[in-house]
Amino acid sequence: MDASNHLLPTRRDFSGDDLIFTLNGKAQKRAAEGASVINATIGALYDDQGKLVVLDTVMGQWQQLTSGEIAPYAPIGGDPTFLLNLVQRHWPNISKLSVGVATPGGSGALALTLKNLLERGDTVLTAAPYWGPYSTLAVEAGQKLATVPYPDVHSGIDIGAWEAACRDILDAQGRLLVWLNDPCHNPTGRSFSKADRTALMDVLRDVASQGPVTLVLDLAYLDYARDPQDVRDALDDYAAFAAEGSVLVGACLSLSKAYTLYGARAGALVFPWSTDAALQGALITSCRGTWSNCARGPMSVLNRISKDDALKASLEQEHAQWRTLLAKRAAAVDAALKAEGFPGAAYDGGFFVTLDGGANPSATCDRMQQHDVFVVPLPEGLRVGICAMKAADAPRFAAAYAASMRG
Repeated sequence: MDASNHLLPTRRDFSGDDLIFTLNGKAQKRAAEGASVINATIGALYDDQGKLVVLDTVMGQWQQLTSGEIAPYAPIGGDPTFLLNLVQRHWPNISKLSVGVATPGGSGALALTLKNLLERGDTVLTAAPYWGPYSTLAVEAGQKLATVPYPDVHSGIDIGAWEAACRDILDAQGRLLVWLNDPCHNPTGRSFSKADRTALMDVLRDVASQGPVTLVLDLAYLDYARDPQDVRDALDDYAAFAAEGSVLVGACLSLSKAYTLYGARAGALVFPWSTDAALQGALITSCRGTWSNCARGPMSVLNRISKDDALKASLEQEHAQWRTLLAKRAAAVDAALKAEGFPGAAYDGGFFVTLDGGANPSATCDRMQQHDVFVVPLPEGLRVGICAMKAADAPRFAAAYAASMRG
């Protein structure tokens, strides 16, 4: 049966394809044909043998879960113990959480911000380049995504662009929602400097006189920062800013990368410095009307680990092992690119680096595929998943990149 007449006219032009998954599929097909593939499209952590990394500490607890820790419905807003434990992974000094709900991963958390903090037709602001599904989330909510440039590696934040964009949005819709993937930005692999953070917070504090301003931090990759102290400093800065009360600050949290539980779809949207009952009620209602309840199993795993100092230490050791490997991979790519006469790859943490893609990043990406090297094109360049490529492959990667950039 042709259902096109039943489908809303505005819903008839979607292919359903996701660029990242499509490119990963092409890379896997070439590998299955026997090609020696460098697949840097993947957004999950792989070891040097090409095997998906699953944290032993986490999986050990997963395998010990009882039926009572898996099968019962979780509360609509999520297990309160889970929510507080998850918040305390990021801000240990938080002793009580009044506003926060469990979500199916970080994407579920982002979606809730659009549903509750903006009207249909409104605009959310973020830095470009950005994780591609940001735009999909906005489209699905009937909203728009506006961008300002991510801070330049040399000159830092373009504070004039940020202020202009914030004021334009506030003038147009009377409220402002900012998504900020910091620290450990996807796709650049970089983090805001102290000066960048301070400048942005100054702008948000200033423009809040025009209307409600919300800053939502997307914190997916923090456990893989090259320097954990930089993360601690950033989170403390954001907490101090939130405590001022001029801007509502929240965070999208996820176990996908932190616990390598990509398929469990576990996360949360939290506002640790708010006690607003109306906000909490709105979020719970959105949960009930969208996915109803989140899975109890991953919540139980986090709760088990959170109350056991030995397990927490074991998990931290694993994170240290893999963040060291990621830093080595980034350094290898950086050195190999410089050996080819190109700028290196700046890196502070996370799973990716972003490179210049030339005048047409998609065309550069296509040329790299002729060398069986697969990356993800962005309007601003090429996303390279160092999370899935070996350091030993860096020279071949850089050679393919150089050849493709030179046409």
